[in-house]
Amino acid sequence: MSRSSSVRSTNSCCRSTSTPCPVSFLPAETTLTLACDVGPGRDPEPRYWGTMRPMPTLRIALAQVNSTVGDIAGNAAAIRRWSRAAADAGAHLVAFPEMMLTGYPIEDLVFRNSFVDASKRALRTLAADLAAEGLGDLAVVVGYVDADGPAPISSDATPGAGRRDASALLHGGEVVATYFKHHLPNYGVFDEDRYFEPGDALTVVRLGGVDVALTVCEDIWQAGGPFTAARRAGVGLVVNINASPYELNKDDLRLPLVQRRAAEAGAAVAYVNMIGGQDELVFDGDSIIVGPDGALLARAGQFTEELLVHDLDLPAADAVPNKTVLIDAAKPRVEQEIQQDMAIKRTAIAGDFGPLDSRKSGQIADRVSDEAEVWAALVMGLRDYVNKNGFRSVVFGLSGGIDSAVVAAIAVDALGPERVTGVSLPSGYSSEHSKDDAADMAKRTGMTYRVEPIQPMVDAFLANMSLSGVAVENLQARVRGVILMALSNQDGHLVLTTGNKSELAVGYSTLYGDSVGGFNPLKDVPKTMVWQLARWRNTQGDPPIPENSITKAPSAELRPDQKDSDSLPDYSVLDPIIKGYVDHDLGRDELIAAGNDPALVDRVLRMVDLAEYKRRQSAPGTKISGKAFGRDRRLPITNRFREGL
Repeated sequence: MSRSSSVRSTNSCCRSTSTPCPVSFLPAETTLTLACDVGPGRDPEPRYWGTMRPMPTLRIALAQVNSTVGDIAGNAAAIRRWSRAAADAGAHLVAFPEMMLTGYPIEDLVFRNSFVDASKRALRTLAADLAAEGLGDLAVVVGYVDADGPAPISSDATPGAGRRDASALLHGGEVVATYFKHHLPNYGVFDEDRYFEPGDALTVVRLGGVDVALTVCEDIWQAGGPFTAARRAGVGLVVNINASPYELNKDDLRLPLVQRRAAEAGAAVAYVNMIGGQDELVFDGDSIIVGPDGALLARAGQFTEELLVHDLDLPAADAVPNKTVLIDAAKPRVEQEIQQDMAIKRTAIAGDFGPLDSRKSGQIADRVSDEAEVWAALVMGLRDYVNKNGFRSVVFGLSGGIDSAVVAAIAVDALGPERVTGVSLPSGYSSEHSKDDAADMAKRTGMTYRVEPIQPMVDAFLANMSLSGVAVENLQARVRGVILMALSNQDGHLVLTTGNKSELAVGYSTLYGDSVGGFNPLKDVPKTMVWQLARWRNTQGDPPIPENSITKAPSAELRPDQKDSDSLPDYSVLDPIIKGYVDHDLGRDELIAAGNDPALVDRVLRMVDLAEYKRRQSAPGTKISGKAFGRDRRLPITNRFREGL
């Protein structure tokens, strides 16, 4: 079969030099003899081409899709469905995200032989099923978990063997090639040194006359290793499959990152990332294709399930080292210079691709505002937590304040009003405007609304116990928690808690009271951002949040005329200190040097340290920052170290 006859005018024949080839477009049968200059440290001899081969065109599809941990059958069905869509679009190759077959992260499931065996068995079945459904000619790259030895916790474990974070290429009903992830992240939310053994060889598959290298996620975040090997292998394309969790502005890091690796490999890079929520993590997609010169060719949107299809003109396979391209791109904070030599494993799929009837170019999705990005993350994180865990609906206390109002808006956007119940739980200290604001919020969104006064229950406790001060305040919060959990038991709702990151940081919550809940959409959202999100959401169509909920002074309303400012500094002052201490691990002296009042720093740090036992018992919630409470930040509860002492 013949290929497309177009030839690019630069870097098509002389890939070891930046000098353009003296040709532009040639007929398919043109014969030339060319000598290319060789730079220092490159090929030992000039390269000569005889018959000029036209540059192959590879139509690739990146399946930016949602998977569910442990739902191997459901994930395999999704792979078949999206592979059909890719084939219908005329794709030669479709790539799915990291561990698409098993979901990600699988955490300690990796230690179960039954789980690993199910993954490997499902991979072979998937290859056969794709061929049986007429998709055998499509190259399908899919992530899964493999093993060539016992888990590292086993007494039988041996160095260099174990569980593998793997990528496979399926074609013709067979598992044609496999690749084991080389760089294993062990920072932030990642514990992959605990689970996996690193691969030591790069897999290169010759497909349609093009050499394609397989890599996985962290391989692209570190210099050296697979992408250096890809340059040595002379590949035309590196496929990188990802499960890269979202955090605010991470999309600004990805493009420079992919460009750096393309420059390192001297090859085009196709980066596909999953979308969806998994416990506290949410994945935003943002799949990218760049050329070997770093030029952005196509980019998918964030938080959308889609198939990004793009035609790439790639150099014909010749296994001659590529030129490293120098580009000016920002270096991600986690990138290291790790220059390992990797072996190169090669395999080939017989046959060429026929000419394409038309040209396909993937879109370059517009970037969105920070507020739109965070809102989409919070909506997707809640929706997937509810749906993947089989809950029918959610319930929460709707106080009329800003936090519960934003949670209500997120829940309605995620699930629809028919699956959302807000409960007003007024006490003797609840203001009339708060009760009115709660009712107004429910009316604006159409969610189910009910009123359950708590004062008679509080009075019943006080008639049998002598309590005063903070104990009475906490009693009110705990009565509210009891009511919400009772409604959860009665009606099958998932209880949402509504505390924000600022409150969790300083312990401004009642254990077993307002901290009650199975999921917290605002767990990683500082108070100042809660207001910011509320104002932004009210600009998107009909405003769901009452203006009074946004503008009034925040209050727990647990005693007469109570305000948050009675116990806490202004949030505009508090949040930067929390961000420095929690997100960036700054010490007391560094926070004071940043211009914060020393006495205030000491007070805030003490509150944060003493509240660790509360946070350890808090509900999971969607991560949106560089360091969220939970798996991102792990401190001992029993801890006598204090900053400045």
